[in-house]
Amino acid sequence: MENLASIFKIVDEVGEIRPLKVGHINDSYIVGSKYEDGNWYFLQKINHHIFKDIDGLQNNINLVTQHIRTKLNAVGASDIDRKTLKLISTYTGKLYYQDNQGDYWRLYKLIRGTDSYDVITPELAYKAGKAYGNFQDILSDIPHDQLIETIPNFHNMEFRLEQFRESVKNNIANRLSEIQELIDEIEKRAEEMCLPERLFREGLLPKRINHCDTKVNNLLFDENDDPICIVDLDTVMPGFVLSDFGDFMRTGANTGAEDDIDLSKVSFNMEVYKSYTKGYLESASCFLTSTEIELLPFGAKLMTYMQLTRFLADYLNGDTYYKINNPLHNLQRSKAQFRLLQSIEVNYIDMQEFINRIISNQPD
Repeated sequence: MENLASIFKIVDEVGEIRPLKVGHINDSYIVGSKYEDGNWYFLQKINHHIFKDIDGLQNNINLVTQHIRTKLNAVGASDIDRKTLKLISTYTGKLYYQDNQGDYWRLYKLIRGTDSYDVITPELAYKAGKAYGNFQDILSDIPHDQLIETIPNFHNMEFRLEQFRESVKNNIANRLSEIQELIDEIEKRAEEMCLPERLFREGLLPKRINHCDTKVNNLLFDENDDPICIVDLDTVMPGFVLSDFGDFMRTGANTGAEDDIDLSKVSFNMEVYKSYTKGYLESASCFLTSTEIELLPFGAKLMTYMQLTRFLADYLNGDTYYKINNPLHNLQRSKAQFRLLQSIEVNYIDMQEFINRIISNQPD
């Protein structure tokens, strides 16, 4: 592992290298320094089975981080190396290295002295909203065609429905009869949920550079509990801002677990929604169109519905994509997502009215 790290332009002598149990896709390691105040690094083996275009992936990350760095420099920001990720190139100038086994590796400078959170509060939600809104604002002047889709059609609802209907048609695991009610609920909402793609084709909804995995644990917080850097940029690519907004809502505003067995624990937390929305619009409203703002609550429905179709499709396919703890795990995930979707639908008018009050400067 030390030999692997030495392929990159590392400053200081390498110390201990230890695995880091974070994320579900890439294998990650902390590369320490011989000196406590030296330069530390974050080494990752990229999962090229999921990210098939490594050149495009690394170019995406490099373009975005350099763009952020340029913007921060322009406003005289300090401590920029703590406010955006920094890729370390190899001695041959590449942004990754392919080893003899065909695996791909990359190296970041480690941002030390930070924390991340898995549990959200309204206070953290407000800060997260400001951070993700600012992230999109900084990147809003990058033409979306400069970046590739690192996972093609990742948040394309029409594509996800095609996948789902194919799984229903094939019924590989012979589970169709037990979930017909859920299938009916999905189909009942299908036309509505494909609205963003239709609006895009009509020129009414733009694509922008999205993070596409806006969880609270993809934010690094400093010692004052202020977010300083957004990480996990593998899925940064063109998309609709309502998807990024909705993805945070799906995870952060869920009062239960994504796979909660006790469905009575699953509901939509309006306090988290209000706090995140307030912070987000404070940072992002300067570049958003009226259509984008109007569709933010729809994003919460969309991303929950999308994840429902993906979990249920995997259940029908025999659990080939998501890791499971038991044979019913994907079904339980599907039921929990559907319960969350129902709760969002109950709160939907209030969600819309809250945004209307913000943009018209009315008190909550």
